[in-house]
Amino acid sequence: MSDGFEIQYPGNALGNAAPAPVTPRDVPNRGGDQNPSGAALRQQFADAIERVDVVWGVTNVYVRPDRVLDIVRWLHDDSSQRYDYLSDVTAVEYRDLEAPIEVVWHLRSLPFRRELRLKAQLPKNKPLEIASVWSIYKCADWLERECFDMFGIRFIGHPDLRRILMWEQYREGFPLRKDFPLRGRFSRAEQLRQALAANPEARYSMEELSIADAFEDLPTDMRKRLKGGERTGE
Repeated sequence: MSDGFEIQYPGNALGNAAPAPVTPRDVPNRGGDQNPSGAALRQQFADAIERVDVVWGVTNVYVRPDRVLDIVRWLHDDSSQRYDYLSDVTAVEYRDLEAPIEVVWHLRSLPFRRELRLKAQLPKNKPLEIASVWSIYKCADWLERECFDMFGIRFIGHPDLRRILMWEQYREGFPLRKDFPLRGRFSRAEQLRQALAANPEARYSMEELSIADAFEDLPTDMRKRLKGGERTGE
């Protein structure tokens, strides 16, 4: 991570050579000019780059899962890359049951006005685990939690990996997986029973809990975190 904060203006690394931004037109579905970072990654991490595709004008780089952290750190820190903005972390599962799940990082370099999409494929017959990039981009905190919540992918090294959209006691699985039933795994009657049994006050912050008096209804691990100084229930 950078030690200080510096305002970045799109294209400032190119100086006077920066072309005026224009809206792309007639972009092909496949092919087209690659982001220069694609070739730079092949040169820097030859054994870790599986392939490079250009889809709708965006360069997609498929990387080995075990090298993700090294690659992302280099893209962030190297003066010739400077990918200073992580806009999203998500995942894709295809209908083909044999196809691996793809973890996707959307990176942008404001100084060089570049966009890059990194992908790592995780086989379904192995643990769905990959390195967290939180140590490089603090904004990955909630992004990785959402990916964990919806797809069940564990981000190793994340400081607080737990559900963020579904409640912490949710036991039906991962809603964005292809094997997840549209109505949920439980019957409507069971869903209603769980909803009526849940205490909505158990989602409030510590300050609000002192008023709502719902502290004892929280799970043990959440109570421990709150007693340790955590101020919100998010």
